[in-house]
Parts: sequence; C-alpha cells; structure tokens
Amino acid sequence: MKAAPFAYDACDSTTQALALLQPRAGDADDALLLPCSGTQSLGPMLNLRLSRPARLVDLSRIPALNAVTRQGGRLRIGAAVTHARIEDGDAAGVPDVTRGLLPQVAAHIAYRAVRNRGTVGGSLAHGDPAGDWVSVMTLLDAQLLIAGPSGERRVASSGFYAGPYTTALQAGEILAAVEVPVFSDRARWAYRKLCRKPGELADAIAGLWFDPALGVARAVLGAPDGMPHTVSGEAAVQALRDPVAVGLQLDALHITDPVQRGWHQAMLRRAWLDIDTASP
Repeated sequence: MKAAPFAYDACDSTTQALALLQPRAGDADDALLLPCSGTQSLGPMLNLRLSRPARLVDLSRIPALNAVTRQGGRLRIGAAVTHARIEDGDAAGVPDVTRGLLPQVAAHIAYRAVRNRGTVGGSLAHGDPAGDWVSVMTLLDAQLLIAGPSGERRVASSGFYAGPYTTALQAGEILAAVEVPVFSDRARWAYRKLCRKPGELADAIAGLWFDPALGVARAVLGAPDGMPHTVSGEAAVQALRDPVAVGLQLDALHITDPVQRGWHQAMLRRAWLDIDTASP
C-alpha cells in the first residue's frame, strides 16, 4: 500500500515549525513531525495507512536541531542528529563525552541504512521501550529540551515517559534536543542488550554507569513491555549482583515470564562482567 495524500512542509527554523503546528494543536493526528517524531516507524505506518496525517512537518533542515554543542558539564545533541553521526563521533561533529558509550550504542541500532536516517529525537519522541536511546538516556538521567509556543522547557528523562509510546510532549510542541552528562576520566559503563538477530529491537536491556568523580552509580533494566527501570546509589546498584535483588527489580518491571526474567538476568550478569574487566 501507499500513504494517503498529505501536505508537506520543509521548515528552516523551529519558529516556522511551531507556527505550522499551532493551528492544529487541538488535533494530534492532523500534523506529524518528520523526522523527530519517529520517522523510521512513521514510514511503514503511513504506507499501511495506520496513520493518516493531513500534513507532515519536516524538521530535518533546521540548523538548531542538527547542532551539537558542549555547555559546561553537558553535551547538547539536537533532536535531528542521526544515529550515524553519533556512531561516527568526532568525524561527524559529535564529540564523544561518554568514553565510548554513545558511539557503541548507536553502532548497534538496526542497520547503517536506518542509522543514516533515524534520529535520536525521533527515537526518544516515539517512546518505544525496546529502543536503545530510551534506556540509555534514562541511565544517564539526561535532560530533554522541549520547544513550544511559550518557549523552551526542560524535562528529565525520568519524567518524560508516562508509559510506552506516551511522552510529556504536548500538542504543538517539538523535542528540540537532549543533554547528556560529560563523563570523567574515571567513569566506567556497560551496556548489554539481547536481540534475536542483529538489527532487531531488544528483548532485554541492562546498563551500568559508575562515575566516582561525579558521585554517580546507576543501573537500568529495559524491557519491551514497560518503560526502563532505574536503580541509583552505590549500595543499591551493587545489590544487583544478588539474584534476589535482581528479582525484585524485575517484579517492579512486571516481568513474570521465567524466560524473559532469565534474559534480563543474563544481560545484567554480562554487564557486571564488562564493568569488572574494564580499566578504571
């Protein structure tokens, strides 16, 4: 099948995009954002006519949404920055401030053809709990910058999701950027995911982040059926070495299937092994 007819607007600024959205703010299905609302998922939905917007608002040409800037202890990544740019790092104008975490995660998202088009903002705004950036930004306690008619507001990743595919974005707003912390030289991290074959969305995700210089100890467990679950604090994270403690966290994720519980336990064990063998 092919998409139903729709109007198309390519915007040169966030202001222009917001202006196009405002008259239709009362109808969420009237206008959709491209690419920062989940383009790689939106395309098939359009072709299958599961989504029939009257208008697509293209954000990919907006310079501010493609910019990457370092501001103090954080790196601001525009929502239209592609997975491939993050994967390529400095060569693509995206400095690696996470000691390899962001480039490695980006390199294992789907396939290069998808990474060339898919964006970090699109993934976050789409809100698929099996997507990598949802779990990674939750692990990093990233800040999401949202542009709207009243200006820009900031939302922590922990408060951005009300559930799968449900975000804090309101009608007429745009996810403009995400800010991630700059790791210290003492930071260690691990990120493991289980996929049935390369390129697929994850069935189980486990991530760890320790940064003594920043006073950070965090773990995340991600699952396809629910939003990521975080554990913070040195003692709490270290407790995840205990199968009983892991079981309690999986209960919090409402994972009761023994096979799925085994997947998450295996990913967390491998993440701990990665941390233990990493250089301090």
